[in-house]
This record gives sequence, structure tokens and C-alpha cells, in this order.
Amino acid sequence: MCGIFAYLNYNVHRDRRFILQVLFNGLRRLEYRGYDSAGISVDSSPFYSQFSSDLNNAHSVPPPPPLVFRQAGNIDSLVKSVHSEVETINLNLEEQFSVHAGIAHTRWATHGEPAPRNSHPQTSGPENEFLVVHNGIVTNYEVLKETLVRHGFVFESDTDTEVIPKLAKFIFDNATEGGQAVTFSQVVLEVMRHLEGAYALIFKSRHYPNELIACKRGSPLILGVKDLAEPTCNGSAAFNDDKFLSKNGHPKELFLSSDANAVVEHTKKALVIEDGEVVHIKDGAVSILKFDKEKGKSCGSLSRPASVQRALSILEMEVEQINKGNYEHYMQKEIHEQPESLTTTMRGRLIRRTSSKDKTLLLGGLKDHLKTIRRSRRIVFVGCGTSYNAALAARPILEELSGVPVTMEIASDLLDRQGPIYREDTAVFVSQSGETADTLHALEYALENGALCTGITNTVGSAIARNTHCGIHINAGAEIGVASTKAYTSQIVVMVMMALAIGGDSISHQRRREAIIDGLFDLPNKVREVLKLDQEMKDLAELLIAEQSLLVFGRGYNYATALEGALKVKEVALMHSEGLLAGEMKHGPLALVDENLPIVVIATRDACFSKQQSVIQQLHARKGRLIVMCSKGDAQSVCPGDSCRVIEVPHVEDCLQPVINIIPLQLLAYHLTVLRGYNCDQPRNLAKSVTTE
Repeated sequence: MCGIFAYLNYNVHRDRRFILQVLFNGLRRLEYRGYDSAGISVDSSPFYSQFSSDLNNAHSVPPPPPLVFRQAGNIDSLVKSVHSEVETINLNLEEQFSVHAGIAHTRWATHGEPAPRNSHPQTSGPENEFLVVHNGIVTNYEVLKETLVRHGFVFESDTDTEVIPKLAKFIFDNATEGGQAVTFSQVVLEVMRHLEGAYALIFKSRHYPNELIACKRGSPLILGVKDLAEPTCNGSAAFNDDKFLSKNGHPKELFLSSDANAVVEHTKKALVIEDGEVVHIKDGAVSILKFDKEKGKSCGSLSRPASVQRALSILEMEVEQINKGNYEHYMQKEIHEQPESLTTTMRGRLIRRTSSKDKTLLLGGLKDHLKTIRRSRRIVFVGCGTSYNAALAARPILEELSGVPVTMEIASDLLDRQGPIYREDTAVFVSQSGETADTLHALEYALENGALCTGITNTVGSAIARNTHCGIHINAGAEIGVASTKAYTSQIVVMVMMALAIGGDSISHQRRREAIIDGLFDLPNKVREVLKLDQEMKDLAELLIAEQSLLVFGRGYNYATALEGALKVKEVALMHSEGLLAGEMKHGPLALVDENLPIVVIATRDACFSKQQSVIQQLHARKGRLIVMCSKGDAQSVCPGDSCRVIEVPHVEDCLQPVINIIPLQLLAYHLTVLRGYNCDQPRNLAKSVTTE
């Protein structure tokens, strides 16, 4: 949560207007990560890099303080505020910079209400000597704050972040007290030694003009590199202090971001920064240091660790993936992209050879561990929110084909209970971003207990992808809307394929396997068919626009559909909705039923169909206001006497039916949100990637 972005141009002339526009656009690409307030910082005047070496002298005079602009509200509110302030202070937007480092932030509030004083960049004081943008939470900020207050620092915000720039100033002042020179990286490394919690940070300082430092622990951060001289090195070239991205004088543009979305429109050359790495950008060069908290203590303060050699990779994302195209909203676009996203998820994994009967399943990320998984004492799925629901939808088929007991864990609850995880377990961690804080902590817990850990994520190079023993990328493409749609259906498909791989090719399951594989091949076409219900779901949304509550009943494979459909409605339409297990209806929820409360019952053809018919009859007997989702051709058998509204969907293999059944509910949630006047892409109080507990 929160989006951080930085742009540094080196030996390429850019005016202040251009720099501001790059920072604003970067924030717009990250706005799904937080949108209650935002801020940027740019220099008040040019300060050319050839003079920066003079600042190694502690008595040198630093350049004027950088400018800081902060505003509550979305990015557009910040843009209007900046332009208004620029006119007030008569700032020259055409002023040229051959070297300039700017930072920006869009916030999802954790400490302190959305307000300019709580927005980032947070500052060390009135002179803006040190500025910081931050994604994450500093868990020991209260202790640090008490210490800094005793040393005369005055705090203006309610944030945990403010301790970071003030701590940097405190360290800098103490280190330079006797006229001693100290580097920017030494200051930041010492700051890191005092911080506890999860964070991604970018530092800017008037004492170190035209320099930026980025570091992280637990929160995502990437570096994008655009060398305007077009050097001959390719995407796999390694670099360190002396070789790649050295002081060669090439004009460059460098980008730091919480997400590749904000970088890909500028360059595809990128580096995923790993936990404990400190990236120092200075004079067009990039150095990477590895922070070791314990080693830092033993070596004494302001020590400098050795540089680390890393490699740039090539982003596979296309700019078109992060644009809305002809759609009004990202959520709408991503719902309608599902035939293509599912095809991409299965591409190269499901292979149909020349004979139609010759079908092969290949999951390269699991193949070396399948025997271990089959011998597991149990398979434990761990996730949060939509990812948990996707795993729940896949649990029955995994149990059926593998014969291994499958349990479900909400990540935060597993940690709260310190639930038992054994060496004989396979723990599967499901997360779209691969950076979900609760799921990451649960992964650490499972690794400590010796379990085989498998990851299912949508983000190559994410923390879960890097730290698990094996895994599968869902390859659903960039998902910008906060409420997950296409990632959910791709997660289900990946876990069905995982069940097929673990189950192997035993003769007892051969017919079932072939039916599922045929269903997977045809699934994108079935999704296209169900998307034709768009107008029908809009009409239904118009009938429900004034309702305050909605119940969704499901069972078997579609208990997860009930949970996920209700979650979509509450997430974006801000309407109370509950997904309920239909088998529990008579154990409490039946008391809510009357002629006014709308109730969705999922009753498609599967092993639970007759039981759902009974549920419908019981709800009808109590004058329930029913909306029934059924397989095509079943309207008469599920809706006695035209007493309810029916949504007919294509019939597919039972383990794939949740993929089909969720789409009308996604469409319903989308249209309800738009009709009620809310922002479906940026729902109230929510952010896409939950990187804090």
C-alpha cells in the first residue's frame, strides 16, 4: 500500500514542467496503491553535479532547500494544488536542469488522517534537509520519536514515517559535528540499522543534491534504467559500482517505483530491488550495497558494506496492458479481458498435439517437487481475501485428484494462532501481488517449520516468488483495478492445473482428467459467452441500486463463489453483502429472510444441485426475494412458477464452474458501483497491494 516514485535525469536537459509531468504520471500509474493524499518534491534551483564533490566538505554550503508540495485527495487534487502554488511563488516551469532528482508519493493512510501534514514526502524540518517517501510501517517509530523529541526535534505529522528523515538529520549532524565528511549511503545505512518493520524508502537530501537512495525490507521496489546513449549492453548485463551504469557520462533517465506499471512506459530495463539492498544513484552511476543489521553493529556506525553485483532484466509488460483502452474503468476492462487472460494463463502449460486425444499438462515450476507434494501429510493453502477464496474454490478438486487432505488458512489467523505447520506439509501461498504482508509473514513461519513452500502469484520477481521453494505464476497480466477480477479466475485455473499435475495420470482418474482438460481448453469461449450477460446484469443492478444488503448462498465448489461475489459487492459498491454456505442456512441466516432482502442462490449443475433446489424451495416458502444463478436450460426446475429472477450461465465441468459463475457477480458489482456513483477502480479505504499488517 502507498505508491512511491522517483525520477532522476542525468546529462539530459529537462525543464521543470517536464519533470513535474513525469512525477505526476508516475503517481497516476500507482494511484491504485493509495489515493487519499499525495505529494512531490523537486529542486528550487539547478545544482550541477560537477560541484557536488564540494559537499564532501562538511563546512560547504548546501544548495537552497528543495520544494515540497503535498495535498489531501487524489492525484488530480495534487496537480491543481501544485499549479496554484507555482503561480503564487512565481516558479519558472521552463527552467532547465541537466541533472535533477525528484520524488513522489501517493498515500493509503495507516498513521494519521488524510491531510497535507500527513502526506509524503515527510521532512526532517523547515529546511527540508532530508526528505523521505515511504511504503510500509515502522513498528518502532514511537521509541524513535521519543528519542528524537528529547534531542529537540519537533514533529508536525501523525505519521510513523516522519521519524525517518528526522533520524537521518540527527545522524548527519552528529557525524559531521567535527568537520568529518559522511556519504549519503552511510547516513541511510545507519538509519536502516535503527528501523524495525516493513518498508520501501526513497531518500532525497539538500546535502546531497542530484542523488537519490532507495532501500527496502518487505515492500516492493524496482529500478528502471533508460540509457539515452543506447549502449551495447543487453538486459542480462551485470552491473556494480565500477562496470555497468558507471560514471561514463552517458545521458540517462533513472526511475524508482513501487510497481513496474509506472516504469514500463519509459523503459523495459529494470532491476527488482531485494530486501536489505541499498541503491545509491549519484553522478549517473548506480551502486548497490547489501545491508546487514548485525554486521553493521559489529563494524561500528557509518560503516560501508561491500557493493553487490546484480543484473538488469527485461520487463515483459506492454504499455497497452496498463491503459484503459476503450473502457470507462479498469475494472470493466479487466472483467472483459478474462477470455484472453485465461488463455495466457494456460499457454505453454496445456498442450494439444496433432491428435485431439493427445493432451499434455506441464507446470515447469512444480515438476521437480511433485513427488514430495504427493507424499505430503497435508496441503495447506494460505491466502487473504480474494486469493483465499480462489484457493477455496480449488480445494475440492485438489482433494479428489491428489488424495491428500487439504486445509485452508487465512494468513493472519494462522499467525495469530501460531497454528501447527509440519515438515511433512506442503504449504501453498496464494497472493496476486506476491507482496501481501500477512501472507509473507506466514511464509516465513512455514519456512521456519520446515514445510515445502509453494507460491502462486501474478508478479514475477515478487517476494513470495523469490522465497518459496517452487511455484506457478498465473500470468494474468497487469491488474490495476483494486477489486480483483481476472487474477481471481486465473488463480482458480492455475490451482486446477496444479491438482491435475499432483494427481498424475492414474487410471482411476483418467476419464475425469480428460474431461477437465477438455473443459480448460474450451473455458475462454465459455467466458466470452457469459460476458454477454453484461446488459442483463446492468438491468439487475438498476433494480438493486437502493438496497442496503445482499445475501449470496453457495455450496460445494460454489461456496467460494458466494464469498467472492459478496466480497466484490461490498468492496466496490459499498453495499453490505454476505457470502454464506447454503448448508448453514437453517442455522441462523434463515432468520433474515423476508420479501424485501435480495438473495442470490447459486444453483448450477453439480453434485450439490438437488440440495440447492431444496434451499430455493425453503427460501421461496418464506417469501424470499430470490435471484437464482443456474445452468442453461434449468430455469424451470430452479424457479417455481416464475417466482424469482434467473441468471442462466453456460455449463462446464464442476471444478471450472466457479470461473463461469463469478463473472455475472463481477458485472453486477461493477454496474452497482457505477450506478451508485462510486469509483470502482479506487474503492473507499482500500488499496490494491496490502503490504502492511
